[in-house]
Amino acid sequence: MKAGYARVSTKEQTVDLQVDALKKAGCTKVYTEVMNGKRAERPVLSKVLEHLRAGDVLVIWKLDRLGRSLRHLIEVVNELMTRKIGLKSLNNPIDMTTPQGRLIFNLFASLSEFEKAEHEVCVQYRLGSTEP
Repeated sequence: MKAGYARVSTKEQTVDLQVDALKKAGCTKVYTEVMNGKRAERPVLSKVLEHLRAGDVLVIWKLDRLGRSLRHLIEVVNELMTRKIGLKSLNNPIDMTTPQGRLIFNLFASLSEFEKAEHEVCVQYRLGSTEP
């Protein structure tokens, strides 16, 4: 089964574009949520994750619709992989149902973590720390 998850951050935004794309991608069920991305509580996402079973595929519009931070995104992806649930992002070159997609995701995640660490070192240096 392909399940879609669409999220917008404010009530002024609409999920219509995401929902249409998820349906065109073959999702039999599309879950929608209006929730700021930084909020830890996402009841609809929790419901989606609870209903997915091994062999299912979670389809999303973009990676930023799924995770509230890189760390959270990696946690969700790891949970999906452990449970043998696929992940496809329609607007990122990520298809976690293939070995290549898993490789690309892990490379992106590693690069992002490296970039964040380098940024923190630069900030500390600018604040006067002599230790890099």
